[in-house]
Amino acid sequence: MPPQKPYAFATYRSEDDARKAHAQLNGQKLESGGNAVTLYLSYVDSVKNEGEASVRFPEGLTLLEDFVSPEEEALLLAAVDWSTSTEAQKALKHRKVKHYGFEFRYDNNNVDKDKPLPAGLPQECLAVLQRCLHDGLISVLPDQLTVNQYEAGQGIPPHVDTHSAFEDTILSLSLGAKAVMEFRHPDGRAVPVVLPERSLLVMKRESRYLWTHGITPRKFDLVPACEPRSAAPEPDVSSHSGLTLSKRGTRTSFTFRKIRHQPCCCAFPSACDSRGGNASCRPSPPSLPCCHGDAARLEEEYVHRVYDAIAAHFSSTRHTPWPRVCSFLSSLPPGSVLADVGCGNGKYLGVNPQLVTVGCDRSGALVQICADRGFHAFVSDALSVPLRTASCDACISIAVIHHFSTQERRLAAVRELVRILKPGGLALIYVWAYEQEYNKQKSKYLRDHSKQHNGEKSTGVPEESRGPHTEPNVLTSSRLESKHCGDLKDEGKLSVHTNRTAFNSQDLLVPWHLKGRKTQGEEESCCRFSSRGEPSPVSDSSTSSDSRTSPNSKPSPTADANQVPGGTAAPVFHRYYHVFQQGELEELCCGVNGVGVQTSYHDQGNWCVVLQKE
Repeated sequence: MPPQKPYAFATYRSEDDARKAHAQLNGQKLESGGNAVTLYLSYVDSVKNEGEASVRFPEGLTLLEDFVSPEEEALLLAAVDWSTSTEAQKALKHRKVKHYGFEFRYDNNNVDKDKPLPAGLPQECLAVLQRCLHDGLISVLPDQLTVNQYEAGQGIPPHVDTHSAFEDTILSLSLGAKAVMEFRHPDGRAVPVVLPERSLLVMKRESRYLWTHGITPRKFDLVPACEPRSAAPEPDVSSHSGLTLSKRGTRTSFTFRKIRHQPCCCAFPSACDSRGGNASCRPSPPSLPCCHGDAARLEEEYVHRVYDAIAAHFSSTRHTPWPRVCSFLSSLPPGSVLADVGCGNGKYLGVNPQLVTVGCDRSGALVQICADRGFHAFVSDALSVPLRTASCDACISIAVIHHFSTQERRLAAVRELVRILKPGGLALIYVWAYEQEYNKQKSKYLRDHSKQHNGEKSTGVPEESRGPHTEPNVLTSSRLESKHCGDLKDEGKLSVHTNRTAFNSQDLLVPWHLKGRKTQGEEESCCRFSSRGEPSPVSDSSTSSDSRTSPNSKPSPTADANQVPGGTAAPVFHRYYHVFQQGELEELCCGVNGVGVQTSYHDQGNWCVVLQKE
């Protein structure tokens, strides 16, 4: 089943009845509350019993149900005046927010500790906080409050509250409606936590400092049919039985925090921004993985984790489909079923309206952008696509497989594409090429660099490719240092590539410069990690800006002006790539049984193949 999406199983008395129901109901539109909802069914012979190991709350996380009474809830909600407009109140893309005590700055993910807001915390909160103090949940009263209001369908990207800004314990009070918050460990473990109305979530230690937490934007949640009324700090959340759909309402959260005035000394330096303040103390770049677990962790940190955080900005640089990909899509017969595995913002899903298209991507935020554009897409890992075997006439994988960090995982990604193809079906794969100069012609990636050093203007070309500049702060989970280190390696460490230059190694980290543009992640979370980039045959692929702009657009500002609001340097993210050498992609595909390479070519800095399933 699609991960992070609600679903249900319907059983029938006979196999024939089940098949008839599937034939008659699949794809039908239903009317639900005035909205047209499309019903999608997948026929399965049986449902295996999932005997999973018990999954516990993250260490330090406690959920207290019915912590406030309905009367207290009404009093607290009435205390927030959304009609006034102040600097401490903002209408963000996915929610409304208001600050008390101190304003949290989304431009630098911190607070100005020397500028408290005129009014402190609302008096209506005092009784609740005194109860927390009396019960031993906190040792000192909070002095900062952030109130978020979420309408149905809104959420917040995964993030860790900034270590240097706030002390250990964080309290989150859910009012008005329930929601499901997902906690995720750096190793990939995920724990969904149902937050009932009027419940209090207490985050301490590991759950506060190491695990990200976020709310997926959707209108329905999967919740237990009979919610336990226990205040046990570590309930078992692994069971998939007894679940039901819960329609979201308007939820208001009160998040109480204590301002930190000394550097953070937590036990999680890899996630701590206080530990990254001194460049000499920053850890060196990561090493190439030597096992499956290392590879998964590397990709989680240097490919996956900030997809949601930079999704809006990433999408804004990916708006023009590549011509030869469009040619492939246009050549498919009308009515063909196409799967775009790693669809990003869905820019290829609408190229040929005569196709039946579906996309999937690892980033929930990018999938949401697809949905907002009217495309069918779901969240999925490219190594395990929840589509039936032999269900697609064609599939594409554009700028995806080069993000897998081992040969085995790259091979598995190709094998998964072949699995979902029907016999005779076609697959188009693009990966970034090591050879950026081919047949005595430089790719646009290198040509733009040469133009800038020859004094030519290149409208819209990202600033980081315009010669020397001072590198701004690097924001990754390990506070990776990047000071024009080129492709120098240290005992198997991944090199940090210098943008717009030829590659000196196949496995590397490529910088992504935000260039003073706010992203969804900066506006809505404190999450600081690396990101995915998408190399383009017709645009800058290793940076955050698209080279396609209007003729009247102005060049990017100089490095001195490269500031986000608040005066902080624009952040730099790093994403992992394995750039392919000539013949490597064909050799990889030949390692998959039952498929042949129909054609291969080099397209402006990318190696490309068209496969056909036997």
